[in-house]
Amino acid sequence: MQRSFQRIVTGTVFFCLTILGAVIGYTLFGWGIGDAFYMVIITIFGVGYGEVQPLETPAERFFTVAVILAGFISVTYIVGGFVQMLLEGEINHALDARRKAQGIEQLSGHVIICGFGRTGQVLARQLKQESKPFVILDQDPERVGRSEAFGYLAHMGNATDEDALQAVGIARARTLATVLPDDAINVFITLTARGLNPNLIIVARGELPATEKKLHLAGANHVVLPASISAQRMANLITRPTAIDFLEQNSERSQLDELLSQIDIQIDELTIPSDSQLVGSTLGELEIQGNRGILVVAVRSTSGNIIMNPGPSYTIHGGDTLILMAHQGDIPQLARLYRLKQALRYRGARA
Repeated sequence: MQRSFQRIVTGTVFFCLTILGAVIGYTLFGWGIGDAFYMVIITIFGVGYGEVQPLETPAERFFTVAVILAGFISVTYIVGGFVQMLLEGEINHALDARRKAQGIEQLSGHVIICGFGRTGQVLARQLKQESKPFVILDQDPERVGRSEAFGYLAHMGNATDEDALQAVGIARARTLATVLPDDAINVFITLTARGLNPNLIIVARGELPATEKKLHLAGANHVVLPASISAQRMANLITRPTAIDFLEQNSERSQLDELLSQIDIQIDELTIPSDSQLVGSTLGELEIQGNRGILVVAVRSTSGNIIMNPGPSYTIHGGDTLILMAHQGDIPQLARLYRLKQALRYRGARA
C-alpha cells in the first residue's frame, strides 16, 4: 500500500512539472500564457481540438511530441498507482481473511464468545490474560473490527446460524459463552450449539430470572444473571465493606467470594468493640479456628492495615475487624453465641 501511494505521489509531481515545463516552453516560442496552458492540456489529454497556433518549426513539433510523451507517462503512472492500491487492498483483505480462517481452523479446545458487547469484551480480556484460546462470533461489523483491533480472532456471522457456529469450530470447542443482551436469542443459540456439540460446556447470560430455567432446559450448563450478581455485589459493599476490601486486594481474591459461595462458604467480618471481653485475648484462645470450622483469614487493625493469615498468638485489640471464613450461617451464630461482651468458655479450661 505504501509503494502504491508513493507511486501516485511521484506521478503527480512529474505531471505537474510536465505542465509547468510545457507552458514555459511554449511561452519561449512566443505564445501567450493562456494559449500555452490551453495547448498543454489538449495535447496531454488528446482532446484533439487542433493546435492553438500552427506548429511551423521542427523545434515546436519536437517539443510538442515530448510534451505528449511526458504527459502520457505521468498520467499512466498515476492511474497505475491507483489501480495498484485497489488491487493491494483487495489482495491484503483476502490474505487477512485467509489467515483468520486458518487461525480458527487451528483452534481446538477453545472458547467461543457469542457477542462482543460489554460483557463479551470483559470476558475476552480475561481469557486473553489467562492465555486461553478463544474466538469472537458477532454479526456487527463494527464490533468484529473492534475485536480484531485488539488482536482477537473473530468471525462475522449470526450465532444462531449453524454455519456460523461451525465456521468458528464448534465441533472442536470446549466451551461456548453466549453473552448477548437478548434472552430469547441466548436460548436459541444454546439450543443450536447443544445440537451441534453434545459435549460442549455452555455458559449463558440471562437478563431475567425467569429465563434461567429455560436456558438450563435448552442445554446450558451454567447460567449467569448479571443483574442478580450486581445486586449481590452492591449488598456486599454495604453490609461487608471490610471483607470486600480484603477480597479486592488483587484480581485473584476478587473472584474468591463468588467461588466460595458455590460450596456454601462465605467470607464475613466481625468487628470487636473496645469494651468487649475479647480485647486482650489471642486468636488461639478463641479456638475459632477449630471449634466451629471458622477460620480467621485476616485482621484489619484500627490503623487500617490488613494482616494476612494472623497466627494464634495475635492479640485482639478494640476496633479490630476479624475477617472470617465459614459455612453460611455460622458467623452470625458465632456472634450471637459470644455476644462479644460475655465471658468466653475455652475448650479444656480449668476452674
